[in-house]
Amino acid sequence: MSDTRLFRSLRFYNYRVWAIGALISNIGTWMQRVAQDWLVLTVLTAHDASAVGITIALQFGPQLLLLPLTGYAADHFDRRRLILVTQALLGLLALGLGLVTVTGVVTLWQVYAFALGLGCVTAFDAPLRQTFVNDLVGEAYLANAVALNSTSFNAARMIGPAVAGLLIAAVGSGWVFLINAASFAAVLGSLCLLRRDELHPTARPRHHVGGLTEGFRYVWQRPDLKAILLMLFVIGTFGLNFAVYISTMSVRVFHGEAGQYGLLSSCLAVGSVTGALLAAKRERPHTRLLCLSTLGFGVSCGLAALAPNPYVFAVALMLTGLAALTFMTASSALIQLSTEPTMRGRVMALRMAITMGGTPLGAPIVGWLADHAGPRWAMSVGTTAGLVAALIGGIMLLRQRRRHWPAYLQTPHGHGDA
Repeated sequence: MSDTRLFRSLRFYNYRVWAIGALISNIGTWMQRVAQDWLVLTVLTAHDASAVGITIALQFGPQLLLLPLTGYAADHFDRRRLILVTQALLGLLALGLGLVTVTGVVTLWQVYAFALGLGCVTAFDAPLRQTFVNDLVGEAYLANAVALNSTSFNAARMIGPAVAGLLIAAVGSGWVFLINAASFAAVLGSLCLLRRDELHPTARPRHHVGGLTEGFRYVWQRPDLKAILLMLFVIGTFGLNFAVYISTMSVRVFHGEAGQYGLLSSCLAVGSVTGALLAAKRERPHTRLLCLSTLGFGVSCGLAALAPNPYVFAVALMLTGLAALTFMTASSALIQLSTEPTMRGRVMALRMAITMGGTPLGAPIVGWLADHAGPRWAMSVGTTAGLVAALIGGIMLLRQRRRHWPAYLQTPHGHGDA
């Protein structure tokens, strides 16, 4: 009988230790994201949304540029050791940004430089952590562990921004960066406490030239993966620009301070946590869920764009967070479960690059639109992205009915998930 308990992955000691450390570190990370955006938007510029967009672009651009190295590293090297290195570097970068800010010497170009540094390290860290989940629990519990990871990440997203808003008002952004630097001690400690003999390492491919080319070739021969990755590109490039959406709506439409911005960011995370918990109860996601979640994303972004006050906006953000998290978790689990273990690192690196690597294109566009047409029009870009992604998913479902697609996309009776 299959195990459908919500927190079933927590039966593993290694996963429990990892989850505690990751939660603490993720709270600090979300605190820094809010503080960084607020610093750029209200301290270093006069409400310049384009500057926020450039900061985001620099932070996520390396996901795409470093793809040949990040996927190779996730597939060929000891993931636990590499995560130790990447997390330590992220902590040092947070420490540096905090020091220049609290001493009063911070400038916009310095924030840009630190954002680029964070992006370069995160490009390696993200696929490592995504695939490391399998090492902690094994394939039988992978879908549940991915969903619980998202729950933890978004619980931190709910707590971190609210705390950051209060701290920014009380002591300034610089101390928020320093607190984030200290939070990395938790995840580094958890990695050191893991029982290595209880890990579930996957087979590693042989070292040879052309590994990345094989990864692209593998995806190109899989119409299911191509469709999912295209949906991810549309949502990641034009939909997941919440730093621009929420900051500009909060400051320029609802005329709020740092506390309101932090609380609105936390409202988005309330929906995300709900979506993650629902995902954790599912044993296996299905294609229809991708269509429904992207459609919901588009509709809820539209409601947020039309919100007459911050209270309605907060409710719309909760719905947006629920839809976005459902889609991201389902797509991650589907891709991992349908990819050969020896290719998983490269395919997940490609997923991360497509999802986050599109941000350097989308974030400046959304920021420019917020500056010249207004924040509400900027949010309409998210609406369009959700509807286009839903259309792609609908086409994928129709093709499923006409072909024999991979078994994971079909019901036990052999029909599509429609």
